[in-house]
Amino acid sequence: MSVTDAICAGISQATQQEFVLERQAPVGGGSINTAMVVTGTCGRQFFVKRNASDKLEMFSAEAEGLADLAEARAIRIPEAVCVGEAAGESFIVMEYIPFAPGNAGSASDFGRQLAQLHRYSADKFGWHRDNTIGTTPQPNAQSRDWVAFLREQRLGFQLELAHGKGVGAGLLKKGRHLLAGLDFYFETYTPAVSILHGDLWSGNYAFDSDSAPIIFDPAVYFGDRESDLAMTELFGGFQPAFYAAYERAWPLDPGYARRKKLYQLYHILNHFNLFGGGYAGQAESMLDELLACLP
Repeated sequence: MSVTDAICAGISQATQQEFVLERQAPVGGGSINTAMVVTGTCGRQFFVKRNASDKLEMFSAEAEGLADLAEARAIRIPEAVCVGEAAGESFIVMEYIPFAPGNAGSASDFGRQLAQLHRYSADKFGWHRDNTIGTTPQPNAQSRDWVAFLREQRLGFQLELAHGKGVGAGLLKKGRHLLAGLDFYFETYTPAVSILHGDLWSGNYAFDSDSAPIIFDPAVYFGDRESDLAMTELFGGFQPAFYAAYERAWPLDPGYARRKKLYQLYHILNHFNLFGGGYAGQAESMLDELLACLP
């Protein structure tokens, strides 16, 4: 069976309505997967991402992450229709949501709804399964200790990956020094357990035809909500009204300004592990600033 036939069969089974492909159109913007919109009988459309067959678990975790985010009933989440593999490829099919520019209130709605999403909680940090951040493995073994989780499964994990990719000894030494002193940043702050998008940069949100916010391409786990907010500030693309609305809905702890770079470091280390280049220098500069705060 070809991957196209498998996609059609998966849609047909999941929707209980036969899907016969009429046309498919590529969608740009992604660097990891091949993306397209497929159109079938009666004009039904779906969004499809394809990759090699060894990425099946990545797509399976994405589908579960989207479902968990939707459980919060806070913000629009694309529905995962089916996941499968055929002919050496894996795929995920999702509902197709046409994007629109948004209106004057969309950014405020987004901030308020993200705060509502973060109110959705659990007993422990982590998640019921591992997933990926980009294509990097993201371990999620559950823990009641946020600092231990951050040390071992976020920053420490990325540092060890960077070690394997030949990052400089100076960065590693500074990273391990930071891990040893991590408790300092949480002496007066105990984070709530919040469901997180996990990779909330400007390329992973949009607005639908009703100007309502949508988030997608998650790296879901339960963690400190500050982590999601820190990611939104790393590469830009979020309006002041977004932050103002979030702050009105659920004010951030005053120490967020100091911890923000701690959470951004995770993503910069991941970018080094994915793309190499100047991200190592950026990570080391961030480590210098973070270490300067330690007593």
